[in-house]
Amino acid sequence: MYFEQFYLGCLAHASYMLGSHGVAAVVDPQRDIEIYLKAADQHGLKIAHIFETHLHADFVSGHKELAQRTGANIYIGHRAGAKFPHVPLRDGFSLQFGDVEIRTLETPGHTPESTCLVVHDREKSVERPWAVLTGDTLFIGDVGRPDLAEGYTPPQLAGSLFDSLHQKLLTLPDDVLVYPAHGAGSLCGRNMRADRFSTIGAERLTNYALLIDSRDEFIRELTSKLPPRPQYFAEDVAINREGADALQDLAPISALEPDVVREAQAHGFVVLDTRPGDEFARGHIPGSVNIGLGGQFASWAGTVLGLGARIILVAESEERAEEARMRLARVGIEHVIGYLENGVRGWEDAGNSLERISRITAAQLRERLEQLTVLDVRRESEWQAGHIEGAHWHALDDFPRALPGLDRDAPIAVHCKSGYRSLIAASLLRRAGYRNITDVLGGFDAWLAGSSSAVALK
Repeated sequence: MYFEQFYLGCLAHASYMLGSHGVAAVVDPQRDIEIYLKAADQHGLKIAHIFETHLHADFVSGHKELAQRTGANIYIGHRAGAKFPHVPLRDGFSLQFGDVEIRTLETPGHTPESTCLVVHDREKSVERPWAVLTGDTLFIGDVGRPDLAEGYTPPQLAGSLFDSLHQKLLTLPDDVLVYPAHGAGSLCGRNMRADRFSTIGAERLTNYALLIDSRDEFIRELTSKLPPRPQYFAEDVAINREGADALQDLAPISALEPDVVREAQAHGFVVLDTRPGDEFARGHIPGSVNIGLGGQFASWAGTVLGLGARIILVAESEERAEEARMRLARVGIEHVIGYLENGVRGWEDAGNSLERISRITAAQLRERLEQLTVLDVRRESEWQAGHIEGAHWHALDDFPRALPGLDRDAPIAVHCKSGYRSLIAASLLRRAGYRNITDVLGGFDAWLAGSSSAVALK
């Protein structure tokens, strides 16, 4: 049996391909599907089956285009309400190709239609399962959050998830391998480990959620302190229920002269600067937003800009602009009309001015605490675990709903954990008219590293 995990770090997303006797199945495909076609060709396989463990909320799936390109059938839980041709999955469904057999378990909880795929390698054993692809039901060190499905309350879904875990997944042998659809960093859970796979036995012993014996306690734990749900999640679910358009149908992006960029910006287009934070801070187009390609670029773009944003990119090169465009399309942001020709240098050469954002170290922040308003843009769980005494808290996730209620003329020092999110926040604040913004290099990690005591923590 051929088996491969494809891990997309920027979305912390894992998809899979299984193959045997010339036939392959793909599970939870990302939107750009060429990687699966290439792998199938390299291993002499024809993709005949596509499984979706559920309707994904954090990315746009490539299942529809992959089916169109290969003629494969799509399989998804019968409660999904899928609008594309598909085979509805229920408990006990079985599919065999070559030495591979896939048996399905309905595991509602993260979503009503969530399904886990129990994989049998019949070359090793006919009856004993080899692995289970758990989608967003069971992660490594965590379980799926229960608040992403419309029409159900989080306690309802959390109760269903408890039942699915204990009545279905935990009945599998301890040596069965666990391969989830996401890893650390995904907003589909909250406490995932960085490992890419585990076993049922290891999760039984170490996963905090599986150590909770009481159904009521499990529901209380799973529904408390949930991270904010980005607005684009519901939109991605709707896209995936219909099936996304093929990427090759998107209009190509082109280089835009500075005058065109300035005019488009005046008419509501977002100038999205994808360069590293230090380059953005040294000089950027006034009013532009910084989300660096080096972090969870697409997720934050979806969160703070939304899927409907009309975007012009600023990047170090045409190749980086194309990469940014692809990564935005993976979460459903498609209104990208082009990129700034020759980047920031081209902007300056055309006689346009740049803005800058000042930056200070944690040590400098400590020296100037009395003169600065400190704004912490980390998530609530991070804030509760410890924060700078006297700081104001307003999570970056909440910026689309409301900006911090601070004096727009006050000197504000913005920080996150390590410095990535704070520059996103700083750029959004500057764009909204906050005049005196400073970014804290290294964020709260740097503050802690320089602390001699816990006096500054609450």
